[in-house]
Amino acid sequence: MTEHLPSTREYDRLAPVYDQRWGHYLVSSLDATVGRLAVFSGEALLDVGCGTGLLLDRLKVAVPGVSLTGIDPSPGMLARARERLGDAVTLAQAPAEQLPFPDGAFDVVVSSSAFHYFRQPQAAVNEMARVLRPGGRLLLTDWCRDFLTMRLFDRWLHWRDPAHFRTWNQQEMRGFLGTAGFQSIQTERYRLSAFWGMMSVQGQRSAQRPDR
Repeated sequence: MTEHLPSTREYDRLAPVYDQRWGHYLVSSLDATVGRLAVFSGEALLDVGCGTGLLLDRLKVAVPGVSLTGIDPSPGMLARARERLGDAVTLAQAPAEQLPFPDGAFDVVVSSSAFHYFRQPQAAVNEMARVLRPGGRLLLTDWCRDFLTMRLFDRWLHWRDPAHFRTWNQQEMRGFLGTAGFQSIQTERYRLSAFWGMMSVQGQRSAQRPDR
C-alpha cells in the first residue's frame, strides 16, 4: 500500500517543516514552472506530486476559472495542502504511476520537483498521457543530471534520503515523453543558482495513444 512506502513515510515526517526547510528553492523552482506553464480559464489542470499545494495555490490566484486537482502519495503533505487550499481544489492520495482519473480528464498536467521520486518514471509519464485529452499539454520541471552538481547530489541522496530515486538528463526525459506518444517535445536546461541545475520538459499529447 502507498502509505507504507519509505518515500511516503519520509514526507509524512517532513510535511510540517517542508515549506520552511526548502523555502528559497521552492519559490525559485515554482517561478520557473509557472513562467513556462500555459493554462487558461475554463481548463482542467492536474498537479502530479503536489506536495503541500504551493503550485496549486499560485495557480488558484493567477488563473481564475481553472479547475485544479492535485495528487500526492503522502497523506501528511496532502493534509498541509488542504490547510492551504481549502475546498476549492480537489486533492487525492495516489502515486504518479496509478492516477485515479479517467482517460482524457485534463487539459494540462504539470509536475514540479517531483519526478526524481518516481520509482517507475515511464509508467508515470504514460499515466500523464492517458489522463490528458488529445492535444493536452504536459510540463515537467525537475533537477537535471546534465549538471555536475546534480549528479553529485544524486549520489549523495541515494544513501541519505530514502524518498529519492534518481535524477535524469534531458535526453532521457525526451525518451520518456516520446515513448508515451507525446509530440512537439521541447526541453530547456537552466540554473536557479550555482548549485541547482534544472530542466523543464514540455510535450503535447497526440490524438492517438501509443501501443503499450
